[in-house]
Amino acid sequence: MFWFYKLSLILIFAFAGIVLVLLIFIPAPYGKFLRKGWGPAIKTKWAWMIMEFPSPALMILLFLLSGRMHMIQIIFLVLWASHYLHRTFIYPFSLSGREKPCPVLLVVMAILFNCLNGFANGYGIFHLYYYTFSWLMTWKFLTGFILFITGFIINKTADEKLRRLRKENPGEYVIPNGWLFRYISSPHYFGEIIEWTGWAVMTWSLPGLAFAVFTFANLFPRAISSHKWYKEKFHDYPAERKAIIPFIV
Repeated sequence: MFWFYKLSLILIFAFAGIVLVLLIFIPAPYGKFLRKGWGPAIKTKWAWMIMEFPSPALMILLFLLSGRMHMIQIIFLVLWASHYLHRTFIYPFSLSGREKPCPVLLVVMAILFNCLNGFANGYGIFHLYYYTFSWLMTWKFLTGFILFITGFIINKTADEKLRRLRKENPGEYVIPNGWLFRYISSPHYFGEIIEWTGWAVMTWSLPGLAFAVFTFANLFPRAISSHKWYKEKFHDYPAERKAIIPFIV
């Protein structure tokens, strides 16, 4: 399996570069950027479940196969699963208001990435890297853990605020206000970038780094496109609000 691990890492880093360049010029066709010409589509809730499922499934499987069921490995698994089991089985059914379909092409691409990423992180962290109890006291784990939890809270809080906004305003887009939306257009993307940066620091691993790089490459241009979309759609959009990094970008 080591050869597939190395191939997965190469592909994740390569995809990150390709995705970053493409998304700067072509917003991914889902949500507010959904448009014709991308082939058949399926309901968003089913798309989320199908494309996210491989990541927690592979992580859990590789954890069980490793035989390394110590506290630090369990913590890593719980943190990973806390994000992905929510994203797979809870988030899709919390969607309300505007639920646009998702192109099957994007679902297939997401499945491919999540298989590579789930395998690379699961195999690398549970089979190749060795963490002892003392790792819990290192600055790498502590810093990464704080970043992960901070990003997780920001991501989930922003998702919930957007969900409520969609529920209160079905069929139309409105300007999100309050909380971190005072400073940036996409705090949910900002939170997820922080979260997986924390994972990379906490595990201090190559697959963790690969995932953090890909997350940035995927979400940063999406946030820029969303910010531009809001400014074009709403003439009264707050001029001081940035796209994804408060006071900077």
